[in-house]
Amino acid sequence: MEPVELREAGLVLRPFRAADTDAVHRACQDPQIQRWLNIPRPYLPRHAVEFVTAYTEQAWGSGTGAPLGVFDAATGELLGSNGLIMLQRDYRIGEVGYWVAPWARGRGVAEAATRAVARWGLTRLGLERIAWRAELGNFASLVVAHRLGFRMEGVLRAGAPRHDGHRVDCWSAALVPGELREAGEPLSEPDRLAIVRAAAFGAPQPTLPAVTPGGERIALRPPAERDVDAVVAACRDPETARWTTVPRPYDRPQGEHFVRRRAPDAWRGGVGMVAAIVDAADRYCGSMELRMYQWDPGVGNVGFLVAPWARGRGYAAAALRAACAWGFDALALRRIEWWATVGNEASRRVAERVGFTMEGLARRRYLHDGQAQDSWTAGLLPGEVR
Repeated sequence: MEPVELREAGLVLRPFRAADTDAVHRACQDPQIQRWLNIPRPYLPRHAVEFVTAYTEQAWGSGTGAPLGVFDAATGELLGSNGLIMLQRDYRIGEVGYWVAPWARGRGVAEAATRAVARWGLTRLGLERIAWRAELGNFASLVVAHRLGFRMEGVLRAGAPRHDGHRVDCWSAALVPGELREAGEPLSEPDRLAIVRAAAFGAPQPTLPAVTPGGERIALRPPAERDVDAVVAACRDPETARWTTVPRPYDRPQGEHFVRRRAPDAWRGGVGMVAAIVDAADRYCGSMELRMYQWDPGVGNVGFLVAPWARGRGYAAAALRAACAWGFDALALRRIEWWATVGNEASRRVAERVGFTMEGLARRRYLHDGQAQDSWTAGLLPGEVR
């Protein structure tokens, strides 16, 4: 395949040359590039030489890829890398990959360069699908994909290799002809929401303060290793087991999974917040979850439990109030839903105290202990948090 040169928004995209080696090596010392890309660590000069010579020449020569350097059109300075990291012209598919040098960030380089590559692939190469993948948590890359119109298709479990040999979960999206969003075109509502939420989930999970009616100061914070024993004790409680869908039996492995995987994976995947409710002494007193529906990202749902040693003190209402306020503010939700098995009066009182409006009964809404259970449903809108 013949190499190309593309121009877009003050950028020049061209195949790498030997003279680019030092700039590539310098860029790849950046912690963020090393965090999110499958490149050698440490990244030595010989790795840069191999990338700009052997790898680039082999990819273009065999037609299996189209790696391009991204340069400032006026100065010639290296700004990043972009291109098709996988190309199967017989099947009319490719996959885009990119990085931006730390000295070039905040200038829209990734968006403009990826737009040029995608347009070239869809028109000049006749591709019918351009794929995009990024490790869960790489919200900077996710924002670029949403700005360009890539349609999210889900999470690939163990979908990307890392430098240490293990594989990680990654987001997967694709662009087909007619979907590329050109500069200046308005964003769709799902893409706009995704970009807003990237700012929230791209930062560490916050600790949300709350105050009970009795004046106690509590907080919602990320679950920690020190919470495991208390999580297990709370989830073994008969009332917790009766009204929630926690696993049964609930032993230490389940508690460790909750702390080490369930909570951090929700945040890293940008699907919601899983938090520990803690008292003024930072002792675990319960759990709170706020998640968004995949089929409607403007709507979230909440679930919570309070440990038996902390009940009757207003912790659930205070924590629910804080979580909902954060969801409306940081995630731009238009609605938050509450569901509970019919008969769970304690949870219903909490929801109504916070401002949820009861909306009806959903027949056989939940499976609990293998049985279909009827559920109450309620909704909360922005401005209704009491």
